[in-house]
Order: sequence, then structure tokens, then C-alpha cells
Amino acid sequence: MRNLFIKINKLFTVTEISFFLILSLLACPAIVLSEEIQPVDNVIEKLQRSYDQIKDLRADFIQETTIRAMKKTQRESGEVFFKNPKNMLWKYLKPEGKKLIISSRKAWLYLPQEKVVYVQKSDSIFQSKFLINFFSGSGKLKDDFIIQFSQPNALDQHGNYQLVLSPKQKTAACNSIQLTVDKDQFYISRLSFDDAMGNSTSLQFSNIRRNKGLTEKLFQFKPPVGVQVLEVP
Repeated sequence: MRNLFIKINKLFTVTEISFFLILSLLACPAIVLSEEIQPVDNVIEKLQRSYDQIKDLRADFIQETTIRAMKKTQRESGEVFFKNPKNMLWKYLKPEGKKLIISSRKAWLYLPQEKVVYVQKSDSIFQSKFLINFFSGSGKLKDDFIIQFSQPNALDQHGNYQLVLSPKQKTAACNSIQLTVDKDQFYISRLSFDDAMGNSTSLQFSNIRRNKGLTEKLFQFKPPVGVQVLEVP
């Protein structure tokens, strides 16, 4: 049986792409010239510190995925929840409901339309995904990526920082990852990349709320009656 991440990728696209994907950003040269740009190491340090201080986080998200071969773009939206250490919930609400739940011990991918849930130990997930580690509070960006400002514009039209992350260990999942980092709060507002097949997806976060006391119960899952449970090695 394929690894659970092949199944999990159904959350992000109808083909096999990874968690995080691409967003085209327009930049205003006049703003770029007028804003004082911090050294990239300072931005990375503040971003890392911001997430290191997060006990939990909740945000709305909009995801757009473009399948190159089909010339089709799919738009989905929902809520995402993080709680350190190693707890995550991606709750898709539109156009179809589905869930990815990751706790410190198990991961569940629930596809209610198919009446199936895939279950796997979460250790292999945290070992194999750079940004999953970062969002879950167990990873350091500089350990996994070479990080630079986007070119030609280090800032977007609102003065937020635009970064390009190149994995130190190359994979077929992505060549690079683009981040937009809020200039004041130093959280990730946008995240994107292309996969090896030329598919692209973007995640845009809004209504971000931090340290509101999310409970561990939120990151547990009990399959509904009648749902097929498939254990993945």
C-alpha cells in the first residue's frame, strides 16, 4: 500500500502533490524602494521565534490548486489548527468536507465522501516533511532550507517579506517554497510551491489567532460507524 502521504495529498489536489504550494504575488516597486528591508537572517530569526512562542494557533485558509495536465484550478477553504508539540488539524469545509488530523502518535486522513479513513503512525510523517515539522513546533527552517529573499522584489505590495526556501535535500515534491511573512507579527500569511509535475497550489491564511488554549481532544479522531478504516504501514 502506498504511503499515507500519497493519500493525504488528496487533500491538496486530485493528483500526487505535497502539502504546500504556489501563489503568484504582485509587488509594487515604489513600496519596495520606500520600505527598509531587514537582513534575511533577521527575518528568519524573527519568524522562527514567532512560531517557537506559539502554544497553539487557529486560522482560516483558502487553497487554490492548479492541475497542469487538466488546465483546471480547484479552490477549497476551511480551518487549520496547530497545537505544540506535534498536533495539527486541517478541516476542509468547502466545497467538500474532509479532515487531516495529526497527533503526536497517529495521523488520520478522513474522506467522508468515500467513507474511508487512512491511519498511520505519525512518526514517519514528521520525519519526512520539512514544513510539517516547523508548523508543529519541532523543526528549524534553517536546518532544512537555504533561505533567500524573492527576486526581484523582497517585499510585496503591503511591505510584507517574500522569501524563497530551497530544500537542502532535493525531492521530487518541490523545487522551492515561497513564503510571505507578515512584516509586523512575523507569521506566515501565504505559502506556495510547484511540484515536479508542474502542478501548483497556494495557501493563504487569515483570521489568525494564537495561544487560545486549544485542547488535545481536538486532535483525536474516532471513525464514524460504517466508515472503512485502513491501516497504512
